[in-house]
Amino acid sequence: MSNSNLTSSDPTRVLSDRLNQNCFCVTLDRRSLCEALEQEAGDPEFCERFIRPKAHLFSNVPVFLSASQVAEMQKVVAAIEQTARLTAYKAAVFSWAPKISREDHGPAGALMGYDFHLGEDGPRLIEINTNAGGAFLNALLARAQRTCCAEMDLPIKPHAFEDAAFRMFQNEWMRQRGNGAIRRIAIVDDRPEEQYLYPEFVLARQALAARGVDAVIADASQLRVEAGRLSLEGKPIDLVYNRVTDFAFDRPEHKALRDAYRDGAVVVTPNSYNHALLADKRNLSILSDPALIESWGLEPKLLAQLRSVPRTVLVTPENAEDLWKSRKALFFKSTGGHGGKAVYRGDKVTKGVWAEIKGGGYVAQTLVRPSERMIRIDDAFQPRKMDIRLYTYDGQVLLVAARLYQGQTTNFRTPGGGFAPVFVVRS
Repeated sequence: MSNSNLTSSDPTRVLSDRLNQNCFCVTLDRRSLCEALEQEAGDPEFCERFIRPKAHLFSNVPVFLSASQVAEMQKVVAAIEQTARLTAYKAAVFSWAPKISREDHGPAGALMGYDFHLGEDGPRLIEINTNAGGAFLNALLARAQRTCCAEMDLPIKPHAFEDAAFRMFQNEWMRQRGNGAIRRIAIVDDRPEEQYLYPEFVLARQALAARGVDAVIADASQLRVEAGRLSLEGKPIDLVYNRVTDFAFDRPEHKALRDAYRDGAVVVTPNSYNHALLADKRNLSILSDPALIESWGLEPKLLAQLRSVPRTVLVTPENAEDLWKSRKALFFKSTGGHGGKAVYRGDKVTKGVWAEIKGGGYVAQTLVRPSERMIRIDDAFQPRKMDIRLYTYDGQVLLVAARLYQGQTTNFRTPGGGFAPVFVVRS
C-alpha cells in the first residue's frame, strides 16, 4: 500500500504524502487533552474514568492532507447530496427502504459522516454514515495538538465546532417545527454508558447545556410517549440526537421512539429518512452507476465527482459466482451492518463466510486499499492504515478527522492507532 499518487503535479500533495511517511513528531499533548476534556465535561475525574482506560482511542500523530485533497472530498459530498435530491434517485432508494423511512419530517440529518480512502487517483468514498461517532471528541483532540510546522493548518477551526453543532440542532428543529425554541434535547442510544464513545455523549451534553439547552443522555428503552409527547422520566423531550443503530426503530425497546418519530411527536436527528436517503449501503450501487444517474439528468460536473465512489453492486444469486471468482479485488459489506461489523475483504473470505454472503444482504465494493501513515513505537517504524472522515451537516463540512488502524476495518484496538487530527498542507 502507498499514499496517494506521489507523481502528482500538486506540490502540496507530494509534501503531505512525504510527511505521512516520514514525519514522526509526537504532537498530541495528552495532559492538555485531559484538561480540556475535564473542563468541557465539568468533571475532574472524566479523563481517569473514560479516556485513560481506552488506550487506543487517540493516536499521538496527525495525518497530513493537501488542501486540494480536502477540497476534492468536499466536492464529492456536495455531488452526492445533490444527487439525493433527484426524484428518480429517491424512488430507487426508497424502493428498498423500510416503510417508516419514507416520510420526510424535515431534518437534514445531524453529523453525517463521509468516509474516504486516499486512492492512487485521489480520494475514494467508501461509506456514508448517519450518526457518525467521534465529532465532539475530535474537536477537542484538535485543540490539544502541538502544530509541527508553520505551513500546516486545521481545515476547520476546531474552537468553533461546538457553536456550529448547536446551530445545527437549532436548524434541525426549525426544519421540522418552523418556529419556537428547543428546551430539551435527549442524546439517545442503547445502554449509552456501555458504549465505547460514551465520553462524547457527555461532551455533547455539556456543549448544549453551556448554550442554554437542557440536555440529557438517555437509554432508548427508558423513553415513553405521554400525552402525545416523547418523554423521559415524565419530562417532555423536544429533540432526540439519535445514536441508535436500529435505523428503522424495529426493536421492541425502541417502540416509544418509533411511535413518536412516526407521528411527528418529537424531532429526531439523524433519523430513518436520513439513513435511507444517504447511508443505506445499497445506495452505493446507484451512486457508483454513472450511466444510470446520467439518465436521470444530473449535471456533468456533479456526475464527474461521483467517479470517486468505487463501483458497488448488490450480491444476488445471479452474480454470486462471478463475484466469488473476482473476490480478491472486492470488499463485501452487510447492508445491515454498521461500525465495521460484518465486512470482509475478498481475499480473506472463507467458504463458510461466502455461504452467508451469497445468500444476500450484502454489497460488493471494488477494493480501494487505504493509504498509510507511518508511526514510531519504541523506536520502531510501523505502518498504520488510515481513512479520512468528513463530518457534515446539510452538505457542509463541520470537521475533518482521520482514523489509524490495523486489520480489515477501522477499530480502536491498534497500538498507535485511533482518532487523529488532520493537518492541511497549504501552498
